[in-house]
Amino acid sequence: MKEKEGLLVQKAYNEVEKFRETVKNDPYRLAYHLMPPVGLLNDPNGLIQYKGVYHVFYQWNPFETSHGAKFWGHYTSSDMVHWQEEPIALAPSEWYERNGCYSGSAVESDGKLYLFYTGNVKREDGTRETYQCIAVSSDGVHFEKHGPVLKLPENYTAHFRDPKVWKKDDRWYMVVGAQTLDEKGTVVLFTSKDLYHWEELGNIAGSGMNGIGDFGYMWECPDLIHLNGKDVLLVSPQGLKPSGYIYQNLFQSGYFIGELDYDHSDFQHGSFTELDRGFDFYAPQTFTDESGRTILYGWMGITDEMEIYQPTISNHWVHALTIPRVLQLKEGKIYQAPVDELKTLRKDKLEVKIDKMKGKPVHIEGGQSSELLLELLNMGKEPFQISFRNEANLILDSDKGEIRLQRRNLKTSALETRTCKISSVSNLHIFMDHSSLEIFINEGEEVFTARYFPNPKDDTIIIHGEGEFKITKWNLG
Repeated sequence: MKEKEGLLVQKAYNEVEKFRETVKNDPYRLAYHLMPPVGLLNDPNGLIQYKGVYHVFYQWNPFETSHGAKFWGHYTSSDMVHWQEEPIALAPSEWYERNGCYSGSAVESDGKLYLFYTGNVKREDGTRETYQCIAVSSDGVHFEKHGPVLKLPENYTAHFRDPKVWKKDDRWYMVVGAQTLDEKGTVVLFTSKDLYHWEELGNIAGSGMNGIGDFGYMWECPDLIHLNGKDVLLVSPQGLKPSGYIYQNLFQSGYFIGELDYDHSDFQHGSFTELDRGFDFYAPQTFTDESGRTILYGWMGITDEMEIYQPTISNHWVHALTIPRVLQLKEGKIYQAPVDELKTLRKDKLEVKIDKMKGKPVHIEGGQSSELLLELLNMGKEPFQISFRNEANLILDSDKGEIRLQRRNLKTSALETRTCKISSVSNLHIFMDHSSLEIFINEGEEVFTARYFPNPKDDTIIIHGEGEFKITKWNLG
């Protein structure tokens, strides 16, 4: 490690130590999610199972609870449940990354772990430079930077970032999120034989391509995966206008299903579908584990005007990652399900069968860090509502064919809503943590993700409605 990098890393560790107890004692600290030890966390990066160990890297500003010159923090696990904090993987110490080691991915080759990331440079005149960079490790913990392997091609602005790399047959491929010179979001495909020398193959998707019309000014965090015989492009477009119940957050994350013609660099695809219907979900990334599962992590947050009002900021940290989710493609739609490994957290099982619920609410204690499974057996016509600790509500309105999640706005305290149209609901699988909700509907056909900040002492779940249903609840240790 070079001297400048060592000094930056030590400065970050000093910040962690300075606020360790303050962060630890925050009542909104989560029990089973990955969070920063101090400062701001955003995108998941470099997801991989390497030599049997799960690695999650993440965008991290250790010095502030705002977006600045990002580091790569690093966690490892043998089971995606119990995590160990590893040494800082990347610090913005070199000329090509001095304003941040931005998002990227990881691959294994010849027994070594390769990190690909975007080096961000801001000039004094306010313009920027961008470089796609590489760092290599033999042990998965200590990395040697090899510098830029791809400079900014022609026809794109310096909003060119977030390389995702994979191998097909005997060649490597990379997609990068980009902005064209006329400020249209796009995804650019590259190929390489050796991970160091890259050839541009062209745009495979973007605003104005494949019949989708105007579709945002920048596409971030592209990720091309293969599910059930289809190629699926995950991407986070910026600049989509709200339309009915969709695109309600400042930025969106979703996917296109199609087929990538590697010989002609052509990706024919269908329409865009959002991955999550909640308030706090962005920049997802996937990896394939040794058993063949495609597993997703997302940033359980978003950069919007509400970010500065999060109450954890006063305790010198903000944001978290989602739980890991297994992806499956069924009948043209991605289904998300919590990984089975999370079942090892279960304890204190409670089962309740409601045969005829007529207006009298059901109260369940222990909603701070728990898992709730509801089987809806025979529901009435009235809206069915679950209240989480008097701060958020999930409302199933069968008459309107929709499901709604409400929470209190951090700035105004008024209720705000996200809504999803759905024909019928047979089950709800809900993960509650001290300040988060992840709600899986119909085995993950739809998902709502949200941070919320109830009274830390309130742990009551209240169910209103009519009908017949079964509840299974576990506290999560």
